[in-house]
Formats: sequence, structure tokens, C-alpha cells
Amino acid sequence: MTRLRQLAVCYWLQLRVMMFSAFEGFLQVVFPLMFATAALLVYRVDGDPDAMLFAGIGAAAMGIFTSQTTSAATLMQRERRSGTLELLVAAPLSFSYVILPITAAMATLGLYSVVAVILWDWWLFDLPLHVQNWPVFVLSVLMATFTIALFGFLLSVTVVRYRTAWALGSALEYPGWLLGGFVVPLQLLPDWMLPLSYSMPTTWAIQAMRAAADGKSAWFDLAMCLAVGLVYGLLAAWLGSRLVDAARREGTLALS
Repeated sequence: MTRLRQLAVCYWLQLRVMMFSAFEGFLQVVFPLMFATAALLVYRVDGDPDAMLFAGIGAAAMGIFTSQTTSAATLMQRERRSGTLELLVAAPLSFSYVILPITAAMATLGLYSVVAVILWDWWLFDLPLHVQNWPVFVLSVLMATFTIALFGFLLSVTVVRYRTAWALGSALEYPGWLLGGFVVPLQLLPDWMLPLSYSMPTTWAIQAMRAAADGKSAWFDLAMCLAVGLVYGLLAAWLGSRLVDAARREGTLALS
């Protein structure tokens, strides 16, 4: 119970800080609107309403993924600049319990972009979101938020010992949009890329969102999304502990 309370308090504090950050506001709302506009302008050329809805749903989920790739990868760099990274590593709690609430708060902010993009599509492109099963659709969005937070958790702990590895997050953003099937159907990708696509929780979450919008069953996609996300979370917890312990043992914890 104490650990759960610690996670909840840390999550709430981080969420409040990020909600009033100008950088996070631009990243979570303005940035996804720009790319959603570009994607829908391309799809509007053919005038296919089904293709527009396909792109609209994917564009709405872009912000959740963006909140993790760039922000989670730069998380350690920001802590370094603030001089607090050593304190996080030296905290009596496991390093994972310190980082996970931060990435969860980042993913929660991505929910703002979902609503913003849906309203933007309706206002600018006259593209209302027709959803046959709203409860499952909302559950799919929440599942995407949870599993992408676990992906950001893995990304954050992976780069804890490398000063310039924050650039990895920016490098992953656009390929992640392609592999996750946000605005491009997976059927158009080469066969060798499909295993990479299905190893990402975003792929399953977006498929569940589209299935819910069409009134089809989304439970298999949701189950796969949760399974892949939990694998990422367990790997991140194990890897984070190993990296920090190795740095302490070898005397290489020169983080600032």
C-alpha cells in the first residue's frame, strides 16, 4: 500500500508540473495538430471518407506516442541539468518506482492531444468521429496511454547512463508513427517490417480503436496491447535495476 501511495503521489505531482509547462503544452497539443493536418490533407485528395476516418483516428493517437518518444528520452537529460538525477538514483526506493510515475504523467498529457485532434478534425476538415462502440473506444485510448507509458519507461531507463542518448527519442518518433500504423495501413509495409510493428503496443491499441469505431470486436487487440506493454514494463524494471547497480559497482555513476 505504501508503494502504491508513493506512485500515486509522484504521478499527481509530476502531472501538475507538466500541465503548466509551456514546452509540454506545445508538444502535446500544437505539435500533433500540425502533423494531423498534414496527414489529412494528403488523404483528402482522393475524397474517400473511410480513408479520412482511418487517418483521423490514427492522428488522434499520435500525441500519446509523441509524449513518450521525445519527452521520455529527454527526461534524464532534464534531471541532469537540474542536478537532481543523482538524487533520483540514490533514493531509497527502486529507480523504477521513481521513473514510472513520471512517464505515466507524460502519457496522460497525451490524452489532451486526442481530444484536441478530434475537435480539430471536426472543425477544420468537417470530419466528425463516428464510433459504434464508445466504451470500448475509450478503453482502447486508455490502454494506449498505459502501454505507451510503459514504453516510455523502458526508453527512459535505457538512456540513463548516456548523455547524448536523448536524441534516440526524436529518431524513434517518425518511424514509430509508420510502424504503428497511425496513418499508413500496415498492409502497405514490407513483410520484414511487420514483426517490428506488432512488437509495439501502439499497433494493437490503434487497431482496437479502429475496431471499436467500426463496431467490431476489439478484445483480442486490447489483450495483445496489454501483453506487449507489460513485457516492456518488466524489461524496463529489470534493465533499470541492472544499469544503476552496474554503475554503482563499477564507480561510473558520473551523471552530471
